[in-house]
Amino acid sequence: MKSDFLIAITQLSAEKNLSKEVVLGAVESALVSAYRKDNFVPNQNIKVKINPNTGAVIVWADKEVVEKPTDTRQEISLVEASRIQPGVQLGDIITVEATPSNAGRIAAQTAKQVILQRLHEAEHSAIFEEYANKEGDILIGVVQRIEPKQILLDLGRAEAVMPVSEQMPNERYRVGQRLRVYLLEVARTPKGPRVILSRSHPNLLRRLFELEVPEVYNGVVEIKSIAREAGHRSKIAVAARQEGIDPVGCCVGLRGIRIQNIVNELSGEKIDVVQWHPDPKVFISHALSPAQVQSVALNEAEQIASVIVPDRQLSLAIGREGQNVRLAAKLTGWRIDIRSASEAEAARAGKPVEEAPAVAPEKVMAKAPAEAKPAAAKAEEKVEVPAVEIIPEAAPMLEEEAETEEEEEKETVELVPTTALRPPVPIAPETPAGQPVMRFAEDILELRRGAPRRSRKKKKETGAKGEGTVKAKKKRKGPTGAAEDDARY
Repeated sequence: MKSDFLIAITQLSAEKNLSKEVVLGAVESALVSAYRKDNFVPNQNIKVKINPNTGAVIVWADKEVVEKPTDTRQEISLVEASRIQPGVQLGDIITVEATPSNAGRIAAQTAKQVILQRLHEAEHSAIFEEYANKEGDILIGVVQRIEPKQILLDLGRAEAVMPVSEQMPNERYRVGQRLRVYLLEVARTPKGPRVILSRSHPNLLRRLFELEVPEVYNGVVEIKSIAREAGHRSKIAVAARQEGIDPVGCCVGLRGIRIQNIVNELSGEKIDVVQWHPDPKVFISHALSPAQVQSVALNEAEQIASVIVPDRQLSLAIGREGQNVRLAAKLTGWRIDIRSASEAEAARAGKPVEEAPAVAPEKVMAKAPAEAKPAAAKAEEKVEVPAVEIIPEAAPMLEEEAETEEEEEKETVELVPTTALRPPVPIAPETPAGQPVMRFAEDILELRRGAPRRSRKKKKETGAKGEGTVKAKKKRKGPTGAAEDDARY
């Protein structure tokens, strides 16, 4: 039976990943609660010891020395006490062995619950101590569950949490994905240790450089400062502790293989590696790379750096939405004011920067009619028509053509009223500046909208077309002067 007890203790310690001493301590605490419920007074001080070699359970209890005990559970006679501890006196408290024969069913159930509780507490304490020593390190976790406000990752012995604020905005996580995460904090809670992870912390970039670059891990290359906007862009300043070593080249690696591994781990985040310099002017010019800097002026009282860049490099120095200059300010610790060379020259000369003159809308509108002649001026223009000699034989044909033209003019009058049918459009008086007021096409069309539109149908006075069709019939005077009917076939 005793061997079975030890086997159970050993198996339990292996399952919970706890030491054998911790499991024995939990069982002893559980047995104290079980024995006190049935065999001792609730406030009596008792102890339980388990022999790790044999598994024997011994209970020790404190009892008071009296002449005649009334309650044997907490009192002992002077004679019995003298046998255990010579020289004892009345009123003293001695520790004696008081192992009961067995425990009741309720006591056993209580012992089971206490054992489980003690084991949970011991497990939580061991997890806290393990991960508390790893704060600031990189761990590998597997995404276990995705929730709206957090992601739960399995670290092996513990379940960790990555809040939304510590996630990268350009990453999409999936269940079962393996991630390198930064251990941000370990805290004690009633439900156990709470492990908080991060993917957006700047120190994650530092730890990744230590893993990928041996010079950084050995201390030959030192990382001075880091400025990071997770998921978008980062800047890191490095310096060499030994002469003849290129710190930027060590971090970038041959053909950029080292920096590319870090970029791939961070899901394509851009990383700028710049060389640190003790002179703030040189360091600020390096931090604004890839832009070129002409000059840097420092105001040490207010920690402001005034930087002048070429005109074509201004947008590059500022970056998209000011990202480049913002990261440079975080990296150097200086407030940076950037100006172009032309602005600096204008400010030095005391002249305002020239701006394109604004054109008034009235001037733009007044310019348009000067190029094209108004409609009234076109109507007044006279077109010279050359004189045409009329042959007597062609007179009848010309008369017919004239009649045809008259009919077409009548049809045109039906479609669009002539100026005789419309009220005359008043000519606008000249303005004081000598320019006539413009007339727009909308004003003229308003007068024409009132005229009814008629269908364009040509009334034929003659019959159907064909041979022998009479085209025109006129009365004319013959050679004798009498009217004769003339028909043309």
